[in-house]
Amino acid sequence: MTTLLVIAKEPRPGKVKTRLTPPFTPREAAALAEAALADTLHAVAAAPAARRVLVLDGSPGPWLPPGFDVVPQCAGGLDERLAAAFAGCSGPALLIGMDTPQVTPELLTVDFAACDAYFGPAEDGGFWVLGLASPDPTLLRGVPMSTAATGAVQRERLVAAGLRVRDLPCLRDVDTAADAKAVAERAPRSRFAARLARLGAVVGR
Repeated sequence: MTTLLVIAKEPRPGKVKTRLTPPFTPREAAALAEAALADTLHAVAAAPAARRVLVLDGSPGPWLPPGFDVVPQCAGGLDERLAAAFAGCSGPALLIGMDTPQVTPELLTVDFAACDAYFGPAEDGGFWVLGLASPDPTLLRGVPMSTAATGAVQRERLVAAGLRVRDLPCLRDVDTAADAKAVAERAPRSRFAARLARLGAVVGR
């Protein structure tokens, strides 16, 4: 069975979701990040897995549900941190970030019997999920991160390695206030949407 990995930052004001400020304050941005992370972790907790791991920059808080191992992120760029997360797995693994609170357990329920990799593109050109039947850190090292071409480069890296890739739906990351509003509308019953509503947040306020 698959190991499910969540790579995340501790939701501390001024340290997470800085592109949400403005219009949000650093504390509000951190509150939204915490809600997004909680939604993600609860989706992972409800999906079948051999092991659930939070790869964390920072310290865990009350937002962490039971059943997760917590390991620290390594130093280096995002490609190195993603590679290290996979390197800690001895079997099939699926990795997700904390930026898609609309994710569901069904999207995270995967079967590697007919493929070698899962790839979920993000609307901004990145990717929101990556799964590998045989985790190989070299598939991630050197991929340029946080660019409009990141997803395309990463997927091509998988194909060039001869892997059979199964694509998952394209999702929208929460990076900006416009993203936050759009994602909340797509997942109206999420913790993220509830937190956004409590903040009385309106894009362009």
